[in-house]
Amino acid sequence: MLKTAIQRYINNFKGFRREVWILALITFINRAGTMVLPFLSKYLKENLHFTYSEVGWIMVSFGIGSMLGSWLGGKLSDKIGFYKIMIFSLFTSGLLFFILQYITSFWGLCFGMFLIMTIADMFRPAMFVSLSVYAKPENRVRALSLVRLSVNLGFAAGPTLGGLIILGIGYQGLFWIDGSTCIIAILIFALFVKEKKKESLAPHEQTPVIIKSKSVFKDKPFWIFQFISFISAMLFFQIFTTLPLFHHEHFGLSEVQTGLLISLNGFLVFLFEMPLVSFMERKQIDRIRIILWGSLLIAVSFYILLLDYWVIILIISIVFITFGEIFVFPFSNAFALSRAPKGHEGRYMALYTMTFSLAHIVSSKIGLEIIGHFGYQINWFIMGTCGFIAFGCCFWLQKILALERQND
Repeated sequence: MLKTAIQRYINNFKGFRREVWILALITFINRAGTMVLPFLSKYLKENLHFTYSEVGWIMVSFGIGSMLGSWLGGKLSDKIGFYKIMIFSLFTSGLLFFILQYITSFWGLCFGMFLIMTIADMFRPAMFVSLSVYAKPENRVRALSLVRLSVNLGFAAGPTLGGLIILGIGYQGLFWIDGSTCIIAILIFALFVKEKKKESLAPHEQTPVIIKSKSVFKDKPFWIFQFISFISAMLFFQIFTTLPLFHHEHFGLSEVQTGLLISLNGFLVFLFEMPLVSFMERKQIDRIRIILWGSLLIAVSFYILLLDYWVIILIISIVFITFGEIFVFPFSNAFALSRAPKGHEGRYMALYTMTFSLAHIVSSKIGLEIIGHFGYQINWFIMGTCGFIAFGCCFWLQKILALERQND
């Protein structure tokens, strides 16, 4: 019985090209080294002694840079190719992480975070476009899940190691490791993956794409979907902004304990995402329906935090938000890519990743402002309510897509 279960799990990982595996590997190396992010708000608040409002503004700069980088990455991927963008982005951002540790002023950090995220997040839309080239059409959703799995496996290792590094050599060690892993990851990519143009794919590998609208800005279902993605991402990013502060201030948890809780998220994704995605793909369950149930789980995860007299609620909440993430994000990636007309994948994926950058701005600034003025309980209630709004929008999107299919 156990042997059969293990074999079924392994079967979910078959059928990928070598390039997809290398993309997954460099994503893991990069994300395992991204130890700064989960502790950034704590570093700014407790080590550099900024106020909640100042921390919020620095995180806003982080998010604005991320938005600009996502837009540039998508635009330039369509113009000069994803390959060059990926190499420039990771190598340069790795060097900038080395410098960032020496900046301690408020305005210096605002500019530094803006610059580093502008360059670092050019990588994301370029990487999504690369999957549309290197992954077989029938494996595309699973390839997206494989890369997400690498991200989460990296996050599972990263925060725990990060907590230990902080205790051992301080926050500066995180910046050195983060920068080094960016450079190592992209060197592996440049050595083992050759640039491949979209036009070089064999005819039978091309994905037939129906152009659903003349302009992305007239694609109404895409923008409703963008709003749902924005809400889901805004709630998810609370894991890296307000929740670490809540762990310490309300329950007195250490950096290592916070790291272990965040690592639980990555570990659960590693265990369950690929089998669940494969199962839902085989059953051909509607993607928006899956995103709908994921939105509900994320909303519930924040209402659970209202029971803040019991430390176990932190684990229960992480479990709910993790399964919500498993349902929402891989199918969101696939839906966004499926809406893109041929030759405009970069533009669509840029707008999609910009949504996550905007969510990061709103998540950190609004979350910290609400906490500063009204406390954690009000923040959890507002975030949970936003999740239910996204849940309702999924029903609306389902109806619009059904009418679109009928008209086709």
